[in-house]
Amino acid sequence: MTIMEMVEQGSIWHLAGMVFLFILWAIMINKIGKTEKPAEKDIQHDNSAAQRSGTSPAITAAITAAVNEYRKTNN
Repeated sequence: MTIMEMVEQGSIWHLAGMVFLFILWAIMINKIGKTEKPAEKDIQHDNSAAQRSGTSPAITAAITAAVNEYRKTNN
């Protein structure tokens, strides 16, 4: 086998590997795009936990509102 034949064969294998990886990449991107993000659950206020810790319901409501606003602007 001459050097030119080896270079040709190496180039073919290199190109075949790149095509394979491109197809694999395209399939993975397609699958990732189709996966559904889990729906955000509505936060159910458990005032019993707030009362046990001594936190007032107004503070709990303020924190919850801040978290919801953050999620709206950063999603």
